[in-house]
Amino acid sequence: MAELSPLRRRMIEDMTVRNLSPATQRSYVHAVSKFSRYFGRSPDRLGLEDVRAFQVHLVATGISWPALNQTVCALRFFYGVTLGHGDLPERIPYAREPRKLPVVLSADEVVHFLEAVPSLKSRTA
Repeated sequence: MAELSPLRRRMIEDMTVRNLSPATQRSYVHAVSKFSRYFGRSPDRLGLEDVRAFQVHLVATGISWPALNQTVCALRFFYGVTLGHGDLPERIPYAREPRKLPVVLSADEVVHFLEAVPSLKSRTA
């Protein structure tokens, strides 16, 4: 197995001290390494604009909202805890899932729907 970089080792130690689950640790390390590979540079040399560009890239690829927010959590942890950048993590925004409005039937559509029900018992239930 390859030797861990000092930065990755530090992040894993920070997560272990905070008692993050092994699954969360793997997820966070994967997210930060994916971020680093996207730009081809060490993540400690990347800034807020790079994080924003990466978020735009992830949204364009169709990543799910929970997965996007997990990546945000990983980057906020990395910059806030591992690198100790005080206010930077709060400036990395979480994604908000668009709300879907329910379909509302018109009065005519409700009447048509109820007329399509075969039995009187089903209509009154």
